[in-house]
Amino acid sequence: MSNDWIDDEGFRANVGIILTNADGKLMLGGRVGAKGWQFPQGGMLEGESPEDAMYRELEEEVGLGTRDVELLGATSDWLRYRLPDKFIRRNSTPLCIGQKQRWFMLLLKSSEEAVRFDLCDQPEFDRIRWVDYWRPVNEVIYFKRRVYASALHELGSTVYPNRMPPRPRWWPKRWQAVFDKDIQRREAGS
Repeated sequence: MSNDWIDDEGFRANVGIILTNADGKLMLGGRVGAKGWQFPQGGMLEGESPEDAMYRELEEEVGLGTRDVELLGATSDWLRYRLPDKFIRRNSTPLCIGQKQRWFMLLLKSSEEAVRFDLCDQPEFDRIRWVDYWRPVNEVIYFKRRVYASALHELGSTVYPNRMPPRPRWWPKRWQAVFDKDIQRREAGS
């Protein structure tokens, strides 16, 4: 983590990438050797802009470049999550307690066959699948759900300018309540 940018509060600067296809489906990557699914994401290097980091991570993680995608939008500010205690590496300096992320919505212009995983030494993913708009909130590890819901809410109009898909009925009521509070807090600017 020597090149990572970790702020004074212990949050690692990171970018998240939401890739949509022409049908409005979102790409999830399957983690190598694991059951987990998530959007591509990765740490920013000290001095690197969020957009530059996003394009670097896009190429490293799924083999796509600027010619393959169209940038539709980005979150207006950082979205943060804390790591559960069991995931904090206490022997790391500086101590990282979570991530602050800038999220980007991209439209895939190339064929889905352009996605590849062999452009870095240690691939993050070994498979992908395309899912309905809100599905990733259920698929990602529990401590990232609120950030995923916030990013999808903020960037949804870039994919669905007339009306975003409604939230799934299968979301538990407690999720809905927490996500609504997060949205209200962000819209109030606190």
